[in-house]
Amino acid sequence: MKQKIEFEVNGKIREVFVDPGKTLLEVLREDLGLTGAKKGCDDGNCGACTVILDGKAVKSCLMLGPQARGKKILTIEGMGSAESLHPLQQAFIDHFAVQCGYCTPGMILSAKALLDENPQAGEEDIRENLHGNICRCTGYVKIIEAIEAARDVILQKKS
Repeated sequence: MKQKIEFEVNGKIREVFVDPGKTLLEVLREDLGLTGAKKGCDDGNCGACTVILDGKAVKSCLMLGPQARGKKILTIEGMGSAESLHPLQQAFIDHFAVQCGYCTPGMILSAKALLDENPQAGEEDIRENLHGNICRCTGYVKIIEAIEAARDVILQKKS
């Protein structure tokens, strides 16, 4: 029997009826058409499905849809627009931190959650934060450089 869940996604209140065993990732992709979060390992190891839930990065493949009831969710689709990218999105482009792009939404959202919590995160903090996000293309150097550059832009805007 389907359950009604209501939550805020990318600043909009959404209401869906879902099977109780459906993951948040499936709800976002299948019911809401938000395909930025990717299905990778389906067991929480790769980070491709990362979204921000009430300010914290979470693996949406490990969470059931009904557990998101009443929560605020941010997906990559809610971070910026084509006309005005979020500094993290722009930095990933500028620093060539995107290759195949499959991991990119999860990387960016993990980085955003870190910088929201720790605006002055250093390289070691960034490396530790990305521990649960796998990239098979870049080797992480450019990703870390992009996050550091975005951090500096964000800090500059705040001052």
